[in-house]
Amino acid sequence: MGHESTSQPLHPTRIDLPAEERQHIIAILNRTLASTLDLKTQVKQAHWNVKGMDFYQLHELFDELASELDEFVDLFAERVTALGGLALGTARVAAAESTLPEYPFDIWDGKDHITALADRYAPYAKLLRDNIHITDDLGDADTADLYTEVSREIDKRLWFLEAHLQGAASSVPKAAVKSNGKTSVAAAKANGKTTTAKSKKAKAK
Repeated sequence: MGHESTSQPLHPTRIDLPAEERQHIIAILNRTLASTLDLKTQVKQAHWNVKGMDFYQLHELFDELASELDEFVDLFAERVTALGGLALGTARVAAAESTLPEYPFDIWDGKDHITALADRYAPYAKLLRDNIHITDDLGDADTADLYTEVSREIDKRLWFLEAHLQGAASSVPKAAVKSNGKTSVAAAKANGKTTTAKSKKAKAK
């Protein structure tokens, strides 16, 4: 990562964290900032282009997700500057430094957009969780707490997305899935009787 490997000069601060640790934490935060910006733009891509029967519901949901990510962008950027660093938050930096895959441009159906977003929220959630431990080990409990706060919300949003995918109706008719199996047995017997009746009619002819 180009920007991560080049240490930016720190602004003066009275925060009692050693400069070397702050440099490392700032680089981690800036990479997270890039991925957060990238995820936000990908959610907006889904918001603008979703089609289908659930258009309005998903259009509103995706806009809500994007607005939430905007808040997280500010939190990470402000933590960088609080530590005396330079927040790197342009579109070009986000494109170069993001750890997320590019969003597919050949989809439009609501389910496909939900799947694409879930496939990006999951690695983003892992990035956050990994950085909880890394920043805590570096002695910055406050940044670790920030990661924990955002991680909790991202896990919840991933749950929301996955719930849409898990809620598809079963292909098995409801009448045939009784827990005691009586309905299935009755249906089988009924089918047997119908077949027998048809056979008798055929013989009579």
